[in-house]
Amino acid sequence: MLESAGHARKLPRDEYRSNLGSLHDRLYEVQKTCWESGIGSIVVFEGWDAAGKGSAISALTRRLEPRGFRLHPIQPPRSLELEMPWLWRFWNRLPNYGEMAIFDQSWYGRVYQDRVARLTSERECEQGFGDITEFERTLTADGYVLIKVFLHISRQEQARRLKRLARDPLCDWQVSADVWRRHKLYAEHRTAAEEMLARTGTEWGPWTIVDATSRRRANMRVFETVIRGLEDGLQRRGIQAPGREPAGVTGE
Repeated sequence: MLESAGHARKLPRDEYRSNLGSLHDRLYEVQKTCWESGIGSIVVFEGWDAAGKGSAISALTRRLEPRGFRLHPIQPPRSLELEMPWLWRFWNRLPNYGEMAIFDQSWYGRVYQDRVARLTSERECEQGFGDITEFERTLTADGYVLIKVFLHISRQEQARRLKRLARDPLCDWQVSADVWRRHKLYAEHRTAAEEMLARTGTEWGPWTIVDATSRRRANMRVFETVIRGLEDGLQRRGIQAPGREPAGVTGE
């Protein structure tokens, strides 16, 4: 499922900027229509360290209506959360109807990074797969739009980016010992990611895998994925999406 990354051609800066404005405008229009129609949306970002999740989220939210979305960067569970069912902390972060929640990492940590780090047992992981599919089925049956994106880069590209971040005094804090440990276990993480994507890519919660070798092209693909997901959500409810979709530039 995760094909070798690195085939996406770079997107020239001027082409990126010329398309970005129309995508921002389109996303704002569709978000506003969802808000007025009471359609909640959930956007999940998963992927490799240094794949550009933060960059994509920053670009995506730059012109969104700030009252209509909330960003949730997910950290390890706190003591109170450990005393609750494991999905409890995600239920508490769901958006109100009409609003959007963006998850920078999510409930997938249980069957992905935590699994490789041996923080979850195989029994807990197996149960986690079932919990996740039922959780997402419940959300979409209740009317939420669910959009899931996995940003993919090669091991070589990840190493190059981590080294560059580590040399930058303003960014070196992002490259912790845990990040390097995960990089050394790239093959194990890829195996876990492949199973995660295969087992949780459902009719009601499909994954979009983005080759993030080119950051600009990846950002454009993320925009197009979110816009299309929201438009489809409106269409399923018989609501006309405003305007027309801008031309894509990813070539996919």
